[in-house]
Amino acid sequence: MLDTHCHIDLYKNPKAILDICENNGITVFSMTNLPSHFEMGFPFFQSKKYLRIALGMHPLYATQHNNEFSKFELNLSKTSYIGEIGLDFSREGIVTKNLQYASFNRILKLVSDKKKILSLHSRKAEKEVLELLMKYKIQSAIFHWYSGSLGLIREISEAGYFFSINSAMIKSVSGKKIISKIPKHLVLPETDGPFISVGGRTVMPGDVDDVLVYLSNIWEISFDETRMLMKSNFRNLTNTLK
Repeated sequence: MLDTHCHIDLYKNPKAILDICENNGITVFSMTNLPSHFEMGFPFFQSKKYLRIALGMHPLYATQHNNEFSKFELNLSKTSYIGEIGLDFSREGIVTKNLQYASFNRILKLVSDKKKILSLHSRKAEKEVLELLMKYKIQSAIFHWYSGSLGLIREISEAGYFFSINSAMIKSVSGKKIISKIPKHLVLPETDGPFISVGGRTVMPGDVDDVLVYLSNIWEISFDETRMLMKSNFRNLTNTLK
């Protein structure tokens, strides 16, 4: 099982969740929203084989970024995974647009010459996120829960960036249209737990079977072939760290 975007630290009992994932061999990229959150969680991930904690600076926390940036720089060498980062120009985030821009530029400048995998928030700012990735020559990135225009998918794909798909996307008309346009070799599964519910319960890390079933149906290949393709895509992504 593979989950490229989840927030383990936001579950009610993160340590228990970590142990469940590790014991079941679930590979998870666990996001954080601020470097101080990364610092709290990092010790619990150090002994884990399958789980990795990402260093994040969520755009909706932009008012806290200046106070947190020294911690971002201090912890950057501790992980190969950066997230959740990006831009949010929705009604919720637009008031901090300038702060977000400044922060995201600083982050990308810091990681541009390093082997890192980025998990990106891009709501209502997909074009701007892509432009900045290209400006800083970022090699490895995943557009998490992409909700932008269909036309931009081609540009993102040609740049070699991935898209992570979750249970909410396969239930919406717009999400289905987006998934249909993404090349198979650039798709990865995610849960975005605990923010999504499946079957009336909070989705758990690695709980992506419904996503794989949906993908296998639209691609007209077996579930096992879909699972193997996800593993292959994941290997291609993580090989960029070598």
